[in-house]
Amino acid sequence: MLLSNLTQWVGARHDATEAVRINAEAGFDAYDISLFQLTRDESYEFNQPDYIERAKTLRAYADSLGIVCNQSHAPYPSSTGKEEEDKFIFEKIVRAMEIASILGAKIIVVHPKQHLCYPDYPEELFRLNVEFYKNLIPYCEKFGIKVATENMWQYNNGFKAPSDSTCSRAWEFNKYIDAVDSPWIVGCLDVGHVSLMSTSIPDFIRAMGKDRLQALHIHDTDFKYDKHTIPFAEKIDFHGICEALGEIDYQGDFTFEADAFYRGKPEALYPATTKYLCEVGRYLISKIEEARKNG
Repeated sequence: MLLSNLTQWVGARHDATEAVRINAEAGFDAYDISLFQLTRDESYEFNQPDYIERAKTLRAYADSLGIVCNQSHAPYPSSTGKEEEDKFIFEKIVRAMEIASILGAKIIVVHPKQHLCYPDYPEELFRLNVEFYKNLIPYCEKFGIKVATENMWQYNNGFKAPSDSTCSRAWEFNKYIDAVDSPWIVGCLDVGHVSLMSTSIPDFIRAMGKDRLQALHIHDTDFKYDKHTIPFAEKIDFHGICEALGEIDYQGDFTFEADAFYRGKPEALYPATTKYLCEVGRYLISKIEEARKNG
C-alpha cells in the first residue's frame, strides 16, 4: 500500500514540480497529481501546447526522487448542464487522463455529474452518470488508466447543512459502479464526504468491498463542514476506518486529501507540515495492516 499526498496546495502556489519535491523529501511513496486548473486557468502548465513534454519531464523528475504518481484528480465539476461547457469539461477530463497516464497513475478520480438538485432528479442523474462514465471507458483503454467515481454531497440552503447527492450512500455508490459494469470504472471513497451524511464510514467501506473500493481520499471533518484537514484534528474515527479497510483486505493506496491542513502556515513550514502528514499516514497504514492480519 502506497502512502500518497495530493499536490494541490503547494502546486497551486508554485508548480507541480515543487509539490512533488516536497512530498518526496517528506517521505511519501507517491503523489496524487491535482489537475483542477485545466478548466480554470488557461495559463496553467498543462494547458500549454507542450503539455505532453511537460508531463514527461515531471515524470522523469519524480523518478529521480524515487516517488511515483499513484493517482490523479480530474478537474471538477464534471458538468454544468450547458452543452458547450460540458463538452469543454469532458475534453479537459480526457486530457487529465492522458497526463495522469504519462505520469504513471493507475487511477484518476472523476466526480460524477451533480448539476441537478439530487432530491428532485436522482434517476436522471443516475442515467446521465452511467452514460458519462461509459463514454470515458474508451479513453481508459487508450491510456491504460482506471476512472474512479467518488461519493459526493450537496449543500441544502434550506436546512443550511450538507445533504445527499450522487453516490452519497453506499447502496447507490455500488449501484453506479455495477451499472457501468467495467473493470475500468471503480470507486474512490472520500471519508470526509461520508461523515457529512451522518453515515458510518466503516459500514460504508464494508458495503463496498475491495473489488469496488480501489482508492481513498483521507481527511478529517467536524461532520458539518468539508474541512479537508489532517486526521485526528476533528471528529472522524480513523481507527474504525482502518479496521474496516483491513477487514475487507483493501488493496488500494492510502491517499491524503487534507490540503486545508496547510492553510495559514508560512510557506517555509510546508516541508514540515508535509512530513507530519506523512508520519500520520504511516501510523494509519500500520493500523490497517494490523487489522488485516487479525481479520
